[in-house]
Amino acid sequence: MELPPPMPAPATPLAPPEPTPVRVVVYVAGAVRRPGVVALPEGARVADAVAAAGGPADDADQARLNLAAPVTDGSMLWVPAEGEEAAGSPPPMPPEPRSIVSADSPEASGALAEVNVNTASAAELEALPGIGPSLAERIVAFRDAQGPFGAAEDLLAVPGIGPRTLARFADMVRVR
Repeated sequence: MELPPPMPAPATPLAPPEPTPVRVVVYVAGAVRRPGVVALPEGARVADAVAAAGGPADDADQARLNLAAPVTDGSMLWVPAEGEEAAGSPPPMPPEPRSIVSADSPEASGALAEVNVNTASAAELEALPGIGPSLAERIVAFRDAQGPFGAAEDLLAVPGIGPRTLARFADMVRVR
């Protein structure tokens, strides 16, 4: 009785597909050589984002940045120039247009309702004077990364909030 011919060697097994690396996308602006949107690997730090934007410009004040801080997907990183007021603060922007306020709303009476910065959405934070969409997103991202604020003054750690900005709304926030 004759044996069947040997089986051909199996083809090289297919390797499992490489997982798509998780990326974070950050807008780097201010005193960098190539401002713009950069994609970085998950876990990237501020130093990585600055390097991806071509490195600091000659007038960058990196001493006021926490280069070891993690970057958050969808955030903006402002690299201050020497002499700028606060690290992380872009130059002042024109005031945002306000929606029409009804006669019985708190804004019409001159008193804004208090906002709990530990639970407020970005849209609710935008009701505070001096807080636009990008700064509201930074507050939420900072809170998500660092945990709840213990006092209104803790907002000074959020890039883009300096003492003057905080003074505009400090009496309108609640921290619980």
